[in-house]
Amino acid sequence: MEQLLARLEEYRQMVDAALDDFLPRADMTPATLHEAMRYATLGGGKRIRPALVLMTGELFGVANADAMPAACAIEIVHTYSLVHDDLPAMDNDDLRRGRLTCHKAYDEATAILVGDALLTLAFGLLASRYPPPAAVDLIQIVARAAGHAGMISGQYMDLEGERRRLDDRDTIELMYALKTSELFVAACRVGARLGGAKAEATAKVAAFGKDVGLLFQTVDDILDETASAEQLGKNVRQDAAAGKSTIIMMRGVVGAQDQAAVYAKRADDNLADFGAAAATLLLLPQYLLTRQK
Repeated sequence: MEQLLARLEEYRQMVDAALDDFLPRADMTPATLHEAMRYATLGGGKRIRPALVLMTGELFGVANADAMPAACAIEIVHTYSLVHDDLPAMDNDDLRRGRLTCHKAYDEATAILVGDALLTLAFGLLASRYPPPAAVDLIQIVARAAGHAGMISGQYMDLEGERRRLDDRDTIELMYALKTSELFVAACRVGARLGGAKAEATAKVAAFGKDVGLLFQTVDDILDETASAEQLGKNVRQDAAAGKSTIIMMRGVVGAQDQAAVYAKRADDNLADFGAAAATLLLLPQYLLTRQK
């Protein structure tokens, strides 16, 4: 596990440096907008999604430098989703990564525009840093994950789950798959596409990404119920307070932990055919299963 933690830290530092380059300068007019874009994006984070792009790319022989713009595009899309999810009309959160959320540090209108700007920046990055047809393929992969077929529908189901209880496991798992897993799947598909992977290999890493995303979201819900605000850098017990439909509500903490272990095992099984070449990726499910923040 120490090997993986060291590698994830290397990825995090590389991604942060690249994001710093790709984002607009803080003094670009209008300065407050661009400063807020940087505030939201460079305020820490595990960078698991861009790391997945880089790790999957490595599996198929892609250099980190070649995968980095796509990795950063995925992280920028993720940041946009957090900025909008934190808004009063959505999850109404005051803290993110140990700091004020974007709409609290600035204001609600600025946060909305920051999210809009980040989303369009991500697609501009893919379009400008890769030649066709690769750029078109990458844009399609990320657009599907970020749009109505992915994160947007998942977030809508999440909001619906506050108004009426989603009380069966399949519906809750679908919500998790859409709002969280789709971007993990996209990260794996992007790495595979950059490496020219064949359809069968791409399907296997995409399945890995789906289960890793389900695992990540399930553990997130467990931590929301069991961890402290200081530990997570954000407010806790939010799901229960909002009456959200989660696996915790349906199965309790122990049941959720059991389900998380199922996702971790299934993720491992998806990469069995890759052998030692997938050694770093295969460490990720266990790390996510046991994470404490």
